[in-house]
Amino acid sequence: MPDSDSPKTPYIYADAGVSITAGNALVRAIGPLVRATKRKGADAEIGGFGGFFDLKAAGFSDPLLVAANDGVGTKLKLAIDWDRHAGVGIDLVAMCANDLIVQGAEPLFFLDYYATAKLDAGIAERVIASIAEGCRQAGCALIGGETAEMPGMYAEGDYDLAGFCVGAVERDRVLTGATIAPGDVILGLESSGVHSNGFSLVRRLAADKGWKLDRPAMFDQDRLLIDLLMVPTRIYVKALLPVLANGRIKGLAHITGGGLLENIPRVLPEGTRAVVDADAWPQSRLMAFLQAQGGIEPGEMARTFNCGIGMAVVVGAGDADAVAGELEAAAETVRRIGVVEAGKRGCTVRGSVETWSARADWSATHEHG
Repeated sequence: MPDSDSPKTPYIYADAGVSITAGNALVRAIGPLVRATKRKGADAEIGGFGGFFDLKAAGFSDPLLVAANDGVGTKLKLAIDWDRHAGVGIDLVAMCANDLIVQGAEPLFFLDYYATAKLDAGIAERVIASIAEGCRQAGCALIGGETAEMPGMYAEGDYDLAGFCVGAVERDRVLTGATIAPGDVILGLESSGVHSNGFSLVRRLAADKGWKLDRPAMFDQDRLLIDLLMVPTRIYVKALLPVLANGRIKGLAHITGGGLLENIPRVLPEGTRAVVDADAWPQSRLMAFLQAQGGIEPGEMARTFNCGIGMAVVVGAGDADAVAGELEAAAETVRRIGVVEAGKRGCTVRGSVETWSARADWSATHEHG
């Protein structure tokens, strides 16, 4: 006889909060978005157990593969709380693809991981659509990913993102920064905003200062403060690849966690030091607002935020104007922000305005690798 405690209705996976049907429907819905990222070497179809990439078809002869993974951080919390999901996928791709280009590598393909308590197909599709847009901007194919429903692991409505990007560079074109020398010039490519670093401090300031994020910003009456904070990270790949091909760039630094002070030295050889002139570019009103609201010390600003510069480009003094011109022709805003000097490896940020003066020695980074 059956046990009297046995359930009368058989259990199914959906009873535990996981809907395989919803997941399959999402895969079908995002198919056209994924196919839009097709490039040489990848057919950009999804649904198999893994994604293929053909390096030979992509035109490489003796390539090294370069891999990067990252997330969006607590910027996602603002996206969730304020229903701003349409840009975080671009952030996800940018954080990986920009890390590949600094090593001279062309991003080839991308995979995403989307985890949530219960799948909301509408939100998930918006997020993945923005990942596909980020891949389009970076020139890489979205060849696969994972959507995971994990009840009990996340609060209702929350989700998390991780991204994985693989690129390739010909063996003799790897960008190491080894040729950087005193006298070289540091160019800065303008950021689109806060990008994806420092948002734990942004959210703390918002709570402590009582910011009305759904109101026009105090420094820009035409835009809501939440929209200014959520502007996606700029992807620099397509602007930089043609310039890398001519061999004039000696080093690149993606300005992420650690800011200018800790990221520029990562590409410098021993015996060289970056000296950055903070008066060389206008501080954005958003960055000035964050600094003023938090009374943030200059050194802390230069470590926490990009301060308006999303990518540093190191070139020989004789090539600076030509490289700047090429990047400007590719729609980048370029500033000559500093020079390389002889000295202990590190970065010094100087400015005529006292609130911009900052110094730090480089000793560690906030990222793996």
